[in-house]
Formats: sequence, C-alpha cells, structure tokens
Amino acid sequence: MTTHGGFEPVFCTIVPPHVLDKLAQAEDSSLAGPARRTLQRDAYERTQRRLTTVIGASAVAAVADGKPQRTIHDARHGTDLPGHKVRGEGDKPGKDATVNRAYAGLGATFELFLQAYQRDSIDGNGLPLNATVHYDRDYNNAFWNGEQMVFGDGDGEIFLDFTIPIDVIGHELAHGVTQYTANLTYFGQPGALNESLSDVFGALIKQYTLGQTAAEADWLIGAGLLAPRVTGKALRSMKEPGTAYDDDVLGKDPQPATMDDFVRTGRDNGGVHINSGIPNHAFYLAATALGGHAWERAGQVWYDVLTGGELRQEAMFVDFATLTVKAARERFGDGEELDAVSKAWEQVGVRTL
Repeated sequence: MTTHGGFEPVFCTIVPPHVLDKLAQAEDSSLAGPARRTLQRDAYERTQRRLTTVIGASAVAAVADGKPQRTIHDARHGTDLPGHKVRGEGDKPGKDATVNRAYAGLGATFELFLQAYQRDSIDGNGLPLNATVHYDRDYNNAFWNGEQMVFGDGDGEIFLDFTIPIDVIGHELAHGVTQYTANLTYFGQPGALNESLSDVFGALIKQYTLGQTAAEADWLIGAGLLAPRVTGKALRSMKEPGTAYDDDVLGKDPQPATMDDFVRTGRDNGGVHINSGIPNHAFYLAATALGGHAWERAGQVWYDVLTGGELRQEAMFVDFATLTVKAARERFGDGEELDAVSKAWEQVGVRTL
C-alpha cells in the first residue's frame, strides 16, 4: 500500500474515546458494560492494525473503471474479519436493512468522489470497498482499519445501528482517502485535521445524496445515531461545535469552535476528535458564505489541498489554512471563493501565511 510520505498505521473510530470513557463510568451497568467492551475491542483492533503494518497488508486487486466494487460481510456478532459475504456488487437488496444501508453508503461515497472530484474510489485507482456489519455484540462504534469498514449495531441504549447515518460511512471511508494522499499523522493538530477532513467529506456525502445546499444542510455528524434516551442530536456539529449533545451520561460536547478554546490534552491522541471542531467550523463558514452546493467550491478547495501533494504529514492548522487560501486563488482567482475561505479561517482564529 502506497501513501504520500510513507505509511502511517490507521485505525479510526467514529465515536471518540472520551465519549466511551465517560459512558464506561456510568453507574448503570447496562450502559457501562458495552462501553467498556467497546473500548477493549478498539484497543485490540488498534494493536492488530499496527501488526498488519509491520507484516504487510494483503494485496487488493483494483480495476480503475469508474464503477464501485462493493462487498458486504456479516460478522454475525463475532469479531473475525471480514466475516461471511452477504452481498456483492450488483446484487439485489436483501431483507437485512443494515446490509442494504452499508451497501448504499459505500456507493454514495464512491459517487461523490467520482462525480465531484473525478476520483475513482478512495485510492484513486478503483480500490474495492469492503465492509463488515453486525460486528461483535452491543458494539458502540464503527471504524476504518486501513483496509475495510466495520460497523457495530450499537447497544440500543445510547447508540443505534452505526449504518443509519450515511455521513458516518462517508467519514470513515474518507480516512482512507487521507491515508492514500496526505497521510496526516494521527496526533495533535495534524490528527485533528485528519478527523476534520473526514467530517467535511462525510457531511458532503450526506448533502450530495440528499441534494442539499449549504443553507439546507444540518451540518451534523452522526444525526440519527443517538438513542431516544440521549439528550443530544448528533456526535458533532460543524455549524455550532460544542452543542451536539449535553447528556447526564455522555456529558457535554467538548468541541471548540475557535482557537480561543483550543483544548490541550494527552488523551484521544492529543484531542483529535475535540479540536477538529475548529477546522470543521472554518469549512462550515466558508461553505455557507459561498452558498449553493458545498461540494462544488468549498469542498473542491479542501479536496485540492488534501490531494495536491503540498500538505505535509505533520501539518498544523495554519499550514492547512494557508494552503486552502492558495488553492482557492489558484482554482477560482481573486474572487468570492478566496474571500470566503480567508474570512472563515480568520473567524476561527487561525492565521494564514
């Protein structure tokens, strides 16, 4: 597997560790138990990912023909990957709604990157898209392990089926795009950029699928994932970071919207799921200032930076912001796109050089 700047082990989950940590401390064992088991499983899978990196991943045959190659497997509540094949490319929908949603979500992600950015699958060369559903029991997460997508069913108390929000599917697959391009280090500000880029493209995939403009979109990541008992609307909000949930069990959404509230922590790989709220908000501001379909102008600028070859693995917010200003000027000239991007970063407190 070849990536820009060398290989970085990748294991990225949609639910941040700080959320599961909080849940694992709940007095109710029906809530704490699944969270603890999920954290243990995530730690195991993260270790397996590192071992795969050392040993070498299996070669995957790819055909760059502009058509998706999807395969959905069923873990049957076990943990062996990939599991039992239940649907291949072109197969008709079955009775399992989770399988059908995963298949559709992989297709929607493929379509957005192909139609909007002329990218053939996440590696740009027709990489087959594989996913496993019904992973483990009461597993409260979904992840990209560097090779495939994996979805838990949730515990039904805090989290529902992880295939429900299409932006969760898009978010995780977008980690694959980053893996094959800029390969941002998964720690600190580079890691927060890595997470933010997945939120950005996850949101764009949802908006593209729904045909929404920037003004019509909800700019929520994971809407529909939280169970009815949870006081919250999603995992994250790009429009208003820090407002996605405020729950007696999960706690309050800790994401900052500007650099004034940047969180310094050694947990969660240096706060990658927390401080991603800052570049997330910058994208929201740029996209809504421009209006129309967000994938066409703001999304194009972000994609140009991700895939352009100038974004360093250790890039900080200022580096990424500066490159977006450069990309906006190079693609659109000194017009409203450049103005919107520049002002967005100014509003979140990130300077550009």
